[in-house]
Amino acid sequence: MTPAPSRAGRNLPQAIGVGVALAALVLGTLALEKDWFGYVIAAAMAVGAWEMREALRHRDIDVPLTPVVAGSVLMILGALHNGAESLAIAFGLTVVAVLLWRVLEGVAGAAKDVAGGVFVALYPGFLGGFAALMLAEDDGVGRIVTFILTTVCSDIGGYAAGVLFGKHPMAPKLSPKKSWEGFAGSVTFCAIAGAASVALLLDGPWLGGAALGVLVAGCATVGDLMESSLKRDLGIKDMSNLLPGHGGLMDRLDSLIVVAPICWALLYVLAPVS
Repeated sequence: MTPAPSRAGRNLPQAIGVGVALAALVLGTLALEKDWFGYVIAAAMAVGAWEMREALRHRDIDVPLTPVVAGSVLMILGALHNGAESLAIAFGLTVVAVLLWRVLEGVAGAAKDVAGGVFVALYPGFLGGFAALMLAEDDGVGRIVTFILTTVCSDIGGYAAGVLFGKHPMAPKLSPKKSWEGFAGSVTFCAIAGAASVALLLDGPWLGGAALGVLVAGCATVGDLMESSLKRDLGIKDMSNLLPGHGGLMDRLDSLIVVAPICWALLYVLAPVS
């Protein structure tokens, strides 16, 4: 018998199983060799670019697949091995490649396809590159754990508080199950995770870590609502069915991708690189 969906609309056993597997992949690669996790980021951005391209086709936007996937990988590897300048250069080259690739196929409908390609190069590729910038630092493992743990706690806190106490919808037209009570849970969990991780992993101020957590909760919620808005406009429920119980990879990365540049910048203030 197929398990019934939970109150939050997920197949909970499947979602937990996939979540545990993803956590094991993240923690395992970080523990063995941090550059391996950089390659996991690159692979995730490539899959995310493919999912975004497939999603946009529901609106007859045909994003050039090869340049956006190759460019997304190039951005991550450039950021990992050569820093922010390489990330910016790789993004610019990807935009040029998208333009040239699409124009060579003909000019009919090229404007919307190129615009879609630039959007996919930005989200997830360029924004995801900030995770690689964090990883590249000497204390990169601590920065990445802080970033992921704090962001994931937004989902955990929001899910738990929303299921138990959710009564007042936050944005019913975009995400009917998201509530203000759930958002309060996100803020609380993120503040605790931010304070603990910044203090214990990066020797930074716990109060600053708590402030980071509050900001992460807000940005993660915006990222989630932004993707919900995009999916509603495209007429789809999930970005793909790649992850049982979750939908597509981008359905899990939406908050992380939006939070990455914010966390990268704030951690430089809270835990300066020597």
